[in-house]
Amino acid sequence: MKNIQQYIDSGILELYIYGALSEEESKAVSAELKKYPEIKKEVEEIEKALESLASAVAPYNPEELFKTIQTKVENATGTIPIHRKSKKRQIVLYIGWAASILLLIGLFTVLNENRELRDALRSSKAQNALVEQEIENAREDAAQAQELLNVYRDRNIVKIPLGGQQVAPNAYAEVHWDKKDNKVYIDAKDLPTPPEGKEYQVWSLTLDPLSPTSIGLLSNFKEDDNKIFILENPNSSQAFGITLEPKGGSKTPTMEQLYTLGKV
Repeated sequence: MKNIQQYIDSGILELYIYGALSEEESKAVSAELKKYPEIKKEVEEIEKALESLASAVAPYNPEELFKTIQTKVENATGTIPIHRKSKKRQIVLYIGWAASILLLIGLFTVLNENRELRDALRSSKAQNALVEQEIENAREDAAQAQELLNVYRDRNIVKIPLGGQQVAPNAYAEVHWDKKDNKVYIDAKDLPTPPEGKEYQVWSLTLDPLSPTSIGLLSNFKEDDNKIFILENPNSSQAFGITLEPKGGSKTPTMEQLYTLGKV
């Protein structure tokens, strides 16, 4: 190449960086970059200038952006000797900066729109998930209500009243025992709310000899609105009792905290 500076001043390098050249023209410029270090250095300087421009608009500030662009253009035209800057070179430089502005503004606009779209989708998905969960909860509540109604109406379900004991004379509960499905339905609405760190534990009892077997806990007692708990009971129960135990339950019942008791 006879005149490298003329090639640099032509503005083709800016168009190369902006991606405005055809594929054939881009390949030609790439070939020149490999041959001439001066051209490669010029491309690197242009890229650095664009990176500096990009940092000036993050976060995007239009007024600050145009001030920065104006300063860079003035510096570019003022610090480089005039004999190296043809009129065509200056025009291309201004066009290049203008293209950079439009490119970056467009980029930030797209990113903001995508971010808003993602936020809207997340919000929509969250709302849909909440509605679906509410529908599922309503279905489960309806199914449970129907199940309880069937239990109360079924003559084969054994009803065992559990009267209050010495520690809580006014306490009362009912056990509805479905022997066929090995389930017990504990109606505990007349049990007092257990204190913090305590919960009720239900026991299946055989009387001779007295042998208690835990069948479960009345967990989340305070949060349960209807106070009806469903537990598995595969035992040949002769009585049921409810004691107040430390949270998580006990291996054996604390008889001093026996709240209710009833024989089958």
